[in-house]
Amino acid sequence: MQRTVLSPADCAALVPDLAGTRNANIWVYRYTHPAQPWTLSIATHAPPGSGKLSLGGFRIAPLERTRSAGFTTDREAIALAMGMEEKVHWSRVIGVGGPLASRDLTRVVGGKCVLAPTPDSRVGNPRDAEMLTWAAECLNDVERHAGIHITTGQDLGHGRMAGGAMGSLEFLHARFAGSVVADTSIPTGEGNYQIMRGMLRAFGVSLEQATIGLIGCGNIGMHIVKALQPHAGVTILACESREERRAELEAMGIRTWGPEEKQAFLAMPMDALAVNAAGGTLDATSVATCAANGRLKVICGSENLVMPDHRGVDVLREARKVYAPTELGGMMGYLTAVEEYLSVLEGVPFAVSTMLKAAERLETAGYEATARIISGGHRETVEDAVTALYA
Repeated sequence: MQRTVLSPADCAALVPDLAGTRNANIWVYRYTHPAQPWTLSIATHAPPGSGKLSLGGFRIAPLERTRSAGFTTDREAIALAMGMEEKVHWSRVIGVGGPLASRDLTRVVGGKCVLAPTPDSRVGNPRDAEMLTWAAECLNDVERHAGIHITTGQDLGHGRMAGGAMGSLEFLHARFAGSVVADTSIPTGEGNYQIMRGMLRAFGVSLEQATIGLIGCGNIGMHIVKALQPHAGVTILACESREERRAELEAMGIRTWGPEEKQAFLAMPMDALAVNAAGGTLDATSVATCAANGRLKVICGSENLVMPDHRGVDVLREARKVYAPTELGGMMGYLTAVEEYLSVLEGVPFAVSTMLKAAERLETAGYEATARIISGGHRETVEDAVTALYA
């Protein structure tokens, strides 16, 4: 077991943006396999020996992320843990969560697990079980060594194991108790839908008359589609990388664009845009296209690492668009994971439906924050408005 521990100073040197965040203290526990080129980085805001719950999904890094400039599992895990800590903060401020998580949120901090696989060890390939068995050993080692509790679950890269007998989350859960198995995409998608609905309501736009654009139609995006479909009169547009998913959406009567057509898609007349792709969707060019879209009012979603240059927030605000940070729209996934984890510990039933009900709080928050921003002449960001209303 080859473990390397990075201190907060080490992490700040790797990701300079960490120094300007709400909580700059992150530790990384990096594991390298002795025989295979597998690397697992576990980033957490939990101080050693604190006994805190470190929440954040287990990401098997997709190929497009491992090929991105400057990628390392350490940097990716640190950046994603920063976003998770923001989700924890805003869920406390707004007062969102299931009954157990709401009771225990002071114990929760943000974290993330990022694993770089080899082609033959990606889920569904011959060595997936060997790699995930090793990853579970690493997760157990962190808890023993650091004196914290890792709670992790669904993220990119998971699915059916080779042979199809078991899902990768179930496989991990059988070997590491902190790995939860709930489909967090359902409440995450519901959070997207609810915050969008509230933000549009503040503009006086009902879903029945709205045109909604979606970038990324995986599990989260498809939940939004299903939530929107009962609203007669809604128009859905979708930008999706997978040809087979585009065909599925087209069969549902939804017009689609491929990723190479993203700028043309963003220029389409739409009232709201929800971003749920693999990362980096709101690059500078895309932000400029959104700012120039005269009809677009609301931008939200739950995509991690969505905006490479945070100055895009001001570009959108100055164009009188209301941008909800994706940490707001994405918080329901982590809240579902902690609710399931605490339910198991306390021997009480857990139901995802509880989290769908909890997500309705985001509709109110989206409405009230957006209404404040509009009445104030778009001088505030969503973070400013939420803080002023609820903190």
